[in-house]
Amino acid sequence: MFISPMLLQTAPRPFSHSDFIYEPKVDGHRLIYSQQAGKVRLYTRHNNDCTRQYPEINGSTSALFPHDITLDGEIACVDPVTGAVDIEAVTSRLNTKRADKIRRLMERLPVTYVVFDILRYKSEDLRKRPLMERKAILASLALPNVHFGVIPYVEGVGEALFAQMQARAMEGVVAKRKDSVYETDRRSAQWQKIINWSYADVYLSGYKKSEFGWLAAVPDNRGKMRPAGVIEYGPSPEHKKAFYNVVKPLVTGEDRDYVYVEPRVCARVKMRNWTRAGMLRSPVFTEFIV
Repeated sequence: MFISPMLLQTAPRPFSHSDFIYEPKVDGHRLIYSQQAGKVRLYTRHNNDCTRQYPEINGSTSALFPHDITLDGEIACVDPVTGAVDIEAVTSRLNTKRADKIRRLMERLPVTYVVFDILRYKSEDLRKRPLMERKAILASLALPNVHFGVIPYVEGVGEALFAQMQARAMEGVVAKRKDSVYETDRRSAQWQKIINWSYADVYLSGYKKSEFGWLAAVPDNRGKMRPAGVIEYGPSPEHKKAFYNVVKPLVTGEDRDYVYVEPRVCARVKMRNWTRAGMLRSPVFTEFIV
């Protein structure tokens, strides 16, 4: 049974408070694990069934829990060389549908289901119980195999944990109020994410025609500009107006989807990281660079 996952608000900065626990933010994709009558179903946060993509945890190659259960967590892949969580490997696993390819990827890119909440257990809906009660139930469970793990947490010291995540170049921290119930109808301030952003300076080389989006470019190792992604979030209406006024005389061409301009306007963006292909991951505009 699918349960829509609780969504987080974004905190502007790290904070510490005795009413909160703090968890490392895992750089993977959200996954709802549902086991009913000995049958497992796995769902993404948007209710897409991804059961067959993960034999390690779907019961086909592993033991089951002894009772019906619904869990919330993240699917993660860990680079065997660096120990870093690899979001591109997770994406590869999620997008692979053929059984033979899935079997091969299980060997090369095994996944771990990092569990942080329990929503149903033994036919009881736990979502109205306080978070710390749910955590206690979760901690008491025997996990089916080594591909399951439970996220650790600390109490009260969010800034200290965030500093550790920065030092390890991890994605950030999730802050959760200890008495929070599990909400599914809106983003809740009871759960907040604090992202460990990276920053980069890029040149704006064009814009989308049908909806908002600025094309970003960066110099390559020969000094020429190469595409680096699309910036879709961050600028205010004033920023957008200023950009379009400045680039009118800089237009060099267009196609069905984009207008291209000389890359003379420089902007700073915050992002999750660089992809292996050299693209900005989830860039957000912060300011123009003069």
